Amino acid sequence: MPQSNLPFARRSFGLLAALVWFVPGLLSAQAASAAAHHLPDAPHPAALPVLMAQATTPATPQVPVPAANAAPAQDNASRLTVLDAEQMAIKNNPRVTVGHLLTLAQHQVVRESRSAELPTATASLTGVEAEEATRISAGSLTASRLFEHAGAGAGFTQLITDFGRTGNLVASSKLREKAQNAGALATVEDIVLATDQAFYDALQAQALLRVAQQNVDTRQTTDNQVSSMTRSKLKSTLDLSFADVNLSQAKVLLLDAQDNAQATMAVLDSVLGLDHEVRYHLVESTEPLNAPPPDPEQLTQVALQQRPDLQALNYGQQADVKFSHAQRDQLLPSITAAGTAGIVPVRPDLYYTNNWWGGIGVNVNIPVFNGFLYTSQAKEATYRAQAASEQARDLRDVIVRDVHTSWLAANTAYQRVAVTAQLLNQANLALGLAQTRYKLGLSSIVELSQAQYQQTDAAIGNTDAIYQYRLSLATLNYEIGAQP
Repeated sequence: MPQSNLPFARRSFGLLAALVWFVPGLLSAQAASAAAHHLPDAPHPAALPVLMAQATTPATPQVPVPAANAAPAQDNASRLTVLDAEQMAIKNNPRVTVGHLLTLAQHQVVRESRSAELPTATASLTGVEAEEATRISAGSLTASRLFEHAGAGAGFTQLITDFGRTGNLVASSKLREKAQNAGALATVEDIVLATDQAFYDALQAQALLRVAQQNVDTRQTTDNQVSSMTRSKLKSTLDLSFADVNLSQAKVLLLDAQDNAQATMAVLDSVLGLDHEVRYHLVESTEPLNAPPPDPEQLTQVALQQRPDLQALNYGQQADVKFSHAQRDQLLPSITAAGTAGIVPVRPDLYYTNNWWGGIGVNVNIPVFNGFLYTSQAKEATYRAQAASEQARDLRDVIVRDVHTSWLAANTAYQRVAVTAQLLNQANLALGLAQTRYKLGLSSIVELSQAQYQQTDAAIGNTDAIYQYRLSLATLNYEIGAQP
């Protein structure tokens, strides 16, 4: 060996001898002082499925439910899937009921408008006791002589034609009924989206709660071990201080997760139309996380065809056009038939030669001048119809924008699921290595704490990515007007 390499060789041999002596001594000391105190393995939260099938159940079975903090199941709770939640919200949410009732009311408006095309019939019974042949001296320009008599009769009126005005009013009412039906369906889709959001928020909050609980358990175990090793003089009080700080941070995270889980369940109960707190065990869907549809332009065309809120605006605009035509038709004449018939069994014979009467006639009503009222009403209705057309065009532009942005958000969320899953696997591996190095005394508590923090953060990020992608798919379905 060259002379210049002798010092380096001596130092290497000395370091190797010290390591051979130190490591077995450290391991034997750890085994003697804390045989039962082993650092836990990297946690693998049960609520972090990555493109894996989840357990599910039929629609409405009654089974126990776990509490929000992953406690043992409660006997009085039932399992709830997202489809069950949607159906329950559609059935119980008051906004859906309001939309249905308004649709029924609008149907009666159609019947009201159509009544002008049908005949009107009235029946009358009249009995008069008077001073024979006296006259009314004030307040009347009709035949003023009074006679004692009794009679019964009937009369009718029938619109022959008003040159399209009533027909346009009926058509306008029918279109508004269709608009109200579409509006009610849009309300249902709003409720379904709100239900999906509340459901996935609650699922995410419960999953994060389990992550926080496992984080507390892991750091509690670490704190107990470091405390034992500190009492055995194998670790310094600095290590114990770091472990205590990490445990306190984990407990704070757990408190926040518990509060968030309870708040999201309260929001879900509200969307479901419940006026009291109900505990559910939320069941995840078994459907795999497939990629979003590849063509946003096709989704845009589907949205423009079946979005119920756009249909409601289109029907409303058509109804405004028909109403403007009806207002214009007020300037045209109207032709009405009228008839009457009756009998007078009690009468003065001097003035009544027959005991019955009857007659029929036709009336033509021609508007001449009313201070430009009809003209102004027609122009007002025309302007409102044009404004409704522009509102529908504006909504079409918004739909095109929202479909594209929702599609982009869904694609980003889908890619984020894979990235966060990879990050979680790497964080679990890094935590396992950090625990091993800390056991062997090759690293400090700072390195272990950093690995634990990174693993917890990666678990939270992966959980968030999974449920945000499911929610982004629900939002995309809403934007294209998919039927619930």
